[in-house]
Amino acid sequence: MDKCGLMFLVFALLGVSHSLPENRPIVYTSLGAIKGAVLQSRLGKSFYAFRGIPYAQSPIGKLRFQPPVPLTEPWNATYDATEDGTMCPQPFMNETYKVSEDCLRLNVYTPAIPGELIRIQPRDVLVYLHPGGFYSLSGQSNTFAGPHTIMDHPIVFVTINYRLGSLGFMSTGTAECPGNVGLKDQVAALRWIQQNIASFGGRPNSVTLMGYSAGAISTALHLISPMSKGLFHRAIVMSGAPTAQWDVPEHQLELAQKQAILLGCPITSTIEMIECLRQKPSEDFADSLESMFVIAWNPVLLWKPVVEPDFGQERFLDRNPTEAFQKGDFMKVPLIAGITSDEFAGPAVTFLRNETLRRELDSSFETLAPILFLFERHTPESLTRSRLLRERFLGNSPLTLNDSLTGLNYLFADGLIGFGMHRFIALASKFTTVYQYKFAYVGRYSHLYYPGDKPYGAVHHDDLIYLLTGPFIAPMFNTSDPEHETVVRLTSMWTSFAIHGDPNRANLPGLKWVPVSTENDTYLEIGNQLESKQGLFTERFSFWEQLFPLTSQSTANATE
Repeated sequence: MDKCGLMFLVFALLGVSHSLPENRPIVYTSLGAIKGAVLQSRLGKSFYAFRGIPYAQSPIGKLRFQPPVPLTEPWNATYDATEDGTMCPQPFMNETYKVSEDCLRLNVYTPAIPGELIRIQPRDVLVYLHPGGFYSLSGQSNTFAGPHTIMDHPIVFVTINYRLGSLGFMSTGTAECPGNVGLKDQVAALRWIQQNIASFGGRPNSVTLMGYSAGAISTALHLISPMSKGLFHRAIVMSGAPTAQWDVPEHQLELAQKQAILLGCPITSTIEMIECLRQKPSEDFADSLESMFVIAWNPVLLWKPVVEPDFGQERFLDRNPTEAFQKGDFMKVPLIAGITSDEFAGPAVTFLRNETLRRELDSSFETLAPILFLFERHTPESLTRSRLLRERFLGNSPLTLNDSLTGLNYLFADGLIGFGMHRFIALASKFTTVYQYKFAYVGRYSHLYYPGDKPYGAVHHDDLIYLLTGPFIAPMFNTSDPEHETVVRLTSMWTSFAIHGDPNRANLPGLKWVPVSTENDTYLEIGNQLESKQGLFTERFSFWEQLFPLTSQSTANATE
């Protein structure tokens, strides 16, 4: 064979052509054939999309509040995965979106699939766990989990739905409902990926788990979960960690009882309460969601992961996360972890622009601070901490929009995201490689416009605009848009990490991303340029460390 013929064969085997067959692609799994569709990436590369694939049995009837049950019965005909499946029950959705309790679905996007006569080079896999406070959003391609920018790169991309709200995170501290079923859904999806992703051209031995906000908390917990060992090999933790000042309880029985009262179920017997809740339509859980919160959709983190008591079940979480990371008792895989510059500025604007909320916060700050900024309530320590937080960030003058916005932004940003991420990175980096970042780029689009139609800054979720597509947030950027360079930077670094374990392999101009060390709190600022810096919000996070110190016993264990 001459050199030209050999090169042609190599390219055919690698499947690198931008054009794919127009007919519906089909893959073959242990449960049967699955039919997908052909889509176009942001830069015009064709890729295969298989959407709405079930990875577990429908969690309805007796399976409500129970761990996911694997699928065992093959489907009779070819499964149609040409469109998104359903979202898990939640409010806010209009008729455009399909919502159902039968929502344990995932999407797989791939540049090439193997066939009887076609060999391909298997691709590394990037798995995305969506945000939403454990009560909203999904992995659907039309709800801010679109694959079009990621698929400019040679990677297999998977997005996952998991159960939300009370249906996914109710925990009573009893054998009937020990909790964490939404997190166990994620484990079931990761197991499905290990068993099936090769059929889609993916490498099961090279899986990177990426999560944002609630999805990032989940990702960090998978690092310590006994159920998740060996299911992934790198992790990207974006704006959320379980190592903050909020506790990880053994149960949230009071929250379960509140849900029961709202739906007219008895609470004197846990067994009777759960059985009653099993009979309620899933829409009732979504419709009652707002009433589950204390004030103005706060606390943002209402449902929490729990350290499950041992009733003989497979436990997702069997120990305290912060203590596990202190001791180095976690999967020591390479990590990317970081935050945005302004994080949760949105609630700060909401409270200060609303006269009723502003006055209530001003007059009852010591009561509301633990709810809004996620620390223990109704203790002498919480009152002291509330007073110190107000003094440090807001002063003692009456709250006003002009004078208090920056300080209240810091409180929400640090209390909800920043401090937990700071502690997570500090603890994890003692035992494994951590590439820390601060996303600071401000483009034309944002999740918060203030004042007027101007983006406030780089707030929570804004970095996702350049990683994933969500048509109701921003358009898909083209090469002439000012945001194009940021899209290239973020997707190149993230996919390079997923492929090589090192974002520097993206070979971007000016990129020199140095991991965090014991001596240096190094981070990459992703703004108009890529800049290596030291000391991410050091003064602010040091103040939080003083208010919420690690216990001396745990610190001692970390150094043993």
